[in-house]
Amino acid sequence: MLCAVRRRTTSELRRMLCRQNINPPPLRSVSTAAGAGAGAGDPPTRPGPPPIRVALTESAGRGVFATRAIGAGELVHSAKPLVAHPSPSHLRKVCYYCLRKKGSEASLISDEIAGEDLGSNPTSYYFCSESCVEPSKIFYEVERRADWALYDDHCRLRGLKYPLMVKRLACMVISGAVPADTVDILQPATLPQEALLEMEEEFALLRHTFKKASLQDELIALVLTKQWYINVLARIRINAFRIELVGGSHEDLFTSAAALVGSDVSVGNAVYMVPSFYNHDCDPNAHIVWLDNADAKLKALRDIEEGEELRICYIDASMNLDARQKILAEGFGFQCNCLRCLSGD
Repeated sequence: MLCAVRRRTTSELRRMLCRQNINPPPLRSVSTAAGAGAGAGDPPTRPGPPPIRVALTESAGRGVFATRAIGAGELVHSAKPLVAHPSPSHLRKVCYYCLRKKGSEASLISDEIAGEDLGSNPTSYYFCSESCVEPSKIFYEVERRADWALYDDHCRLRGLKYPLMVKRLACMVISGAVPADTVDILQPATLPQEALLEMEEEFALLRHTFKKASLQDELIALVLTKQWYINVLARIRINAFRIELVGGSHEDLFTSAAALVGSDVSVGNAVYMVPSFYNHDCDPNAHIVWLDNADAKLKALRDIEEGEELRICYIDASMNLDARQKILAEGFGFQCNCLRCLSGD
C-alpha cells in the first residue's frame, strides 16, 4: 500500500512540475557507481562495499559495526550529503552546492545557472565546477523564483542555520529532485514546546515565501505542510554535521565530528545517511573529516576488530567530564555512559 501511494504522489508531483515549466529529473534507481577499468578498453570494475554494516545495538538504537578488521588510519568509507547548505557567513566564499572553498582562480560558474532574472534578490552564488552546477539546476530553479528576504533575515537575526537546510530540502522536494521522505529514516530530536512554536513561525514564513512565488498552491500543499517541516527540522537538528574543511590533510580534528555549537568557523552544515547512524563515545575509535568539500570521510583512529562498533565523538573530546555531559544532555538528549565518562576522566 505504501509503495502504491508513493508512486501516485511522485506521478502527481511530476505532472505539476511540468505545468510549472520546471523540468523534473528523470526517475532513476540508485546503484553503486562503477569504477574505471585498469586501462583503455578494459571493463569497468565495481568497487567493493565498505567494511561496515548498520545494526541494532543493545542500548543506543542503531549503530555501525565492522564487518572485518580495520586498521588504524584506514579510510573506512565516504558519504555525500543528503542535503547541505553554506553557513550565512560563507555564502559568497564557498560553492553553493558542495561547500568547497572559493579559490583565487575561481570563476563565477553560477552565471550559467542563475540566468538574468533573480527577482528581488539579484545575487549569484558561486559553483565550483560543472559537476556541482548540473545537480543544482533543478532545485535552484525553484529557489530563485522566490523572494527569500523575510525568511533569510529571520534566520540571520536569530542566528538560525538549520531552517536554511530545510529551505533547500523543500526546493529539492518541490522540484522533484528528491522525495519528501528523504530524511525520514533518521532519528528525530525530542522537541520542547517553545521549539515547536518557533518552528511554526518559521514554517509560516517558508510557506508565505513559496505562495508569493509563481508555484501553484496545489503543488505546495502536496509537499509542504507544517508537519513535514517540523519532522524534517527535528531530524536535521540532531543529525546535522558542522563542516570544517581540513584543507587536504587527514589532520585529527575531533571538533569536526558532529557539532552542536553554531560557530561561523564552519563553512556550512550537512546531513548524511550512514554517518548519522554512528553512535557517540568520548574516546572514539573513528572520526569524520572533510578535506575540501562536504563529502564526509570516515577514518579509523585505531585498530578495530571485526564485529566491533565504530563510534565517533559528537563534540570536542578535549573538554572535561562535566562540560561533555552538559553539552551532550542539552544538545543531543542523552547522558553519556562510555568507559571514559564512567572512569571520571
